[in-house]
Amino acid sequence: MAQTGTILSDEVVTLRRWRPADAPAVLAACQDPLIARFVPIPQPYDRASAEAFVEARRNDESGGDESGFAIVDAATEELLGAISRHGPFGHRALFGYWLAPGARGRGVATRALNLIVDWTLATTNVIRLELYTDFVNHASGRVAERAGFEREGVRRAWDLDRDGRPLDAMFYVRLRDPSDTTGWPPPER
Repeated sequence: MAQTGTILSDEVVTLRRWRPADAPAVLAACQDPLIARFVPIPQPYDRASAEAFVEARRNDESGGDESGFAIVDAATEELLGAISRHGPFGHRALFGYWLAPGARGRGVATRALNLIVDWTLATTNVIRLELYTDFVNHASGRVAERAGFEREGVRRAWDLDRDGRPLDAMFYVRLRDPSDTTGWPPPER
């Protein structure tokens, strides 16, 4: 894995800091109905929304709780999606990601998640890595599992949809050392 500062690459995908020039590609990607369904973005999503998204991610570089990266094709620099790490918060960090429609089904999200997880494990003392997906977003769940996360369970009414209705979330967890637990599940008697 190539790494320069906080630019991460496996020579297929690269995670790099956001640039103002990324806004048009973010705008195009966020017209996708799946992104609108599973990612809490403004509706309608316009140019100002895309510019605000990019600028907020650029400002995160100054020490906020989020490390956000653009996912780009390592050869062409085409914007493929977004990935971020929230935290660390004590011994935990939370991850989130989305992909533009043309980047799906190619292993891009799994590669990006592996890169940011490896970076997190190398640069922090985080023990518990977690992410959650909408209960019916099975594709994102498969990404998590391919990156070594285990399905932990459902958290009921974890989030709210745009109309304020509760949404269940599926949680996925990866531990720095999977053997370092208190023994859950307990032995059968």
